Amino acid sequence: MDYVNPDALVSTDWLEQHLDAPDVRIVDATYYLPGDERNAEENYTLRHIPGAVYFNIDEICDNDVNLPHMLPSPEKFSSKVRKLGLGDGNRIIIYDGVGGYMAACRVWWMFKIFGHKDVAVLNGGLPKWEHEKRPVNDDEVRPQERHFTGSMNNTLVKSVSQMLKNIESQRFQVLDARTPGRYSGNDPEPRPTKKGGHIPGSHSVPFPAVLTPRENFIFRSADDIKAAFDGAGIDMNKPIASSCGSGVTAAVLTFALYLIGHDDAAVYDGSWAEWGDHPDTPVES
Repeated sequence: MDYVNPDALVSTDWLEQHLDAPDVRIVDATYYLPGDERNAEENYTLRHIPGAVYFNIDEICDNDVNLPHMLPSPEKFSSKVRKLGLGDGNRIIIYDGVGGYMAACRVWWMFKIFGHKDVAVLNGGLPKWEHEKRPVNDDEVRPQERHFTGSMNNTLVKSVSQMLKNIESQRFQVLDARTPGRYSGNDPEPRPTKKGGHIPGSHSVPFPAVLTPRENFIFRSADDIKAAFDGAGIDMNKPIASSCGSGVTAAVLTFALYLIGHDDAAVYDGSWAEWGDHPDTPVES
């Protein structure tokens, strides 16, 4: 089978050919996990795909909650992306410095939630781009502000209360994108939490299952992606929400589901950073 939504994924070859297209805007969404000593924004200033602006998920977020990079309000998101020169009529291409598996998919999901449909992920991200010796530079990018019309699609995000109710109702399936060791509670979380393990009834689908790590983290074929979900016992005809440590790699699964036609898969935004410390959340391990 082919991807049902192939326009959500662009190749390095396509992007190089469209670097100067007037409607294309490029976003560097590089993000590193806690404990990683690299600084994503500093690395962006040293080298980025020509014309790319930097999208910091720890700044374009809700700073009023004590959880990492939670979704901002539509007003805040619109204000921030306008200043990055991202708006109505743009084809937005997102990459990150860790291939296709970190914040690129998170930022793709954010744009989808806030109503921007013409948004795609660069397959393989910056590692593949640089491996192929395509152009990068350290030029300062000064975007021209552009109007962005943001309205939130609440069906694409889940709250802790919705996740709690779902344990009984089983209205949607829950996927856990973390490693098997974190899912079982045997391995520590990058962000330490009081509880370890997983949401009762959730399915373990580590996000690398939809990627080919030996090939710069490009996305697998549609057949292989479907096989990964089938192998985890996922019913593709039922609603799905993904979870992870803090709502980043969960979006990798949501993006892969979108590629194969599951257009309305959601992300549990708080993920284990919230669930693992919440006083009312049950845990399986």
